[in-house]
Amino acid sequence: MSQLRFLTAGESHGQALIGILEGVPAGLFLSEDDIARELRRRQMGYGRGQRMKIESDRARILSGVRFGKTLGSPIALKIENKDWKHWQTKMSVAEIADEINEVTVPRPGHADFAGAIKYRHRDLRNVLERASARETAMRVALGAIAKKILAEVNILIVSHVVQIHSIKSSISAAEIQRDQKIEWELVNEIADDSPVRCLTKKLEAEMMARIDEAKAAGDTVGGVFEVAALNVPVGLGSYAHWDRKLDGRIAGALMSIPAIKGVEIGWGFEAAARFGSEVHDPICFDGAKKIYFRSSNHAGGIEGGVSNGMPIVVRAAMKPISTLMKPLDSVDMISQEKTPAHIERSDVCAVPAASVIGEAILALVLAEAFLEKFGGDSVTEIREAYERWQQKSR
Repeated sequence: MSQLRFLTAGESHGQALIGILEGVPAGLFLSEDDIARELRRRQMGYGRGQRMKIESDRARILSGVRFGKTLGSPIALKIENKDWKHWQTKMSVAEIADEINEVTVPRPGHADFAGAIKYRHRDLRNVLERASARETAMRVALGAIAKKILAEVNILIVSHVVQIHSIKSSISAAEIQRDQKIEWELVNEIADDSPVRCLTKKLEAEMMARIDEAKAAGDTVGGVFEVAALNVPVGLGSYAHWDRKLDGRIAGALMSIPAIKGVEIGWGFEAAARFGSEVHDPICFDGAKKIYFRSSNHAGGIEGGVSNGMPIVVRAAMKPISTLMKPLDSVDMISQEKTPAHIERSDVCAVPAASVIGEAILALVLAEAFLEKFGGDSVTEIREAYERWQQKSR
């Protein structure tokens, strides 16, 4: 069993995005439709830009699958950029004689400036094309495969938006667990039916109005989304090695999503303002079912870097998108003169899409951790190992 790892390549307006996922066990049922469903969910959301009307993403499986089942070899995916036909000269791989309008004015908040200095690029398009969130389409495609692996052992991942700008939803994982007004399994169904992936209809309208307000002002808004993984067994991750701690791996992976500036697990920052007696989750035992459980889940399903059997609950804060239609001041890096920042086609709000990306990222981390503990070369081996572990753990 090899380590589950992935690599992506491609530019925002290049020919295509490419992804390779290694370590997927043999015998997993997988189709392009499985991946397409997740890609469609990523493209939903109120406040998205014009590109969502251009691109209708579909990933082609190039290798690693035969007759609808994985082979155990690396899986290669390709998502073509339909807008490539308009960018063949600007993004040509070969040298060209034509003059190109270079991007020389960086956007505050974007990778433009730091990337240009780091790689000594004169044309900032060399930076912004790869730094673009377009790359996350491939991570969602790869995450769809990770979700299929987790589904084999009944692990489900859901998400919803809890805040856009200053408008906050009162529905969180704690309320879902305590009140049971919304079944965990229905969270994605309800969220996907909302233009902003919010579980509260009244706040949905307020969030959409705030996005409209930002758009009219040439501005952008960010927010917070919550991702949860259900039916995660005890013991994923490690307390023994810093780089194998599950919460560290999850936080680092979510922070790699463009525009994410904060991650918390469970109560996170809220726990800092509480007494220990309020924060830690009492351990209980159900004699009839012969199982341990918690009466609360403030830890978000992870203690000491190891999953504890409760739902893993993570929140991520997304800053407003850097491209503003009424841009902030910047400096032309060729002339050093003050000038408004560069404007690139962009979204007003991408928090709903980011929540779907968050699901994919969490799935990739958990699938890797699960295979570390229960790994085998085939789905059958993994399922058998997991069932043996469950029987011994009762």
